[in-house]
Amino acid sequence: QGLKPIVSTESPAQIIGTTTKLASDLPATDSFLGKNRVPDLQKLFQKADGLPIHLKRGVPDKLLYRTTMALTIGGTIYCLVALYMASQPRSQ
Repeated sequence: QGLKPIVSTESPAQIIGTTTKLASDLPATDSFLGKNRVPDLQKLFQKADGLPIHLKRGVPDKLLYRTTMALTIGGTIYCLVALYMASQPRSQ
């Protein structure tokens, strides 16, 4: 008999009869994409100005960083207080 193939060599039957658009069928204009900002951002992030990468874009980055740090520290303190309260015996 020999070895039988595990995977079927026949193509599966089409389940849904919908058509798909090919990339060549799409319009040539990419106005919805906007301007390519990658080269500008590469220049900004690769500049050797001594700032860490997460603070390179100025005030919005500083605000996000400080908010994240405040929430992290606050959450840690909250967890420690909750752990302390859970470790105390209940009074009757």
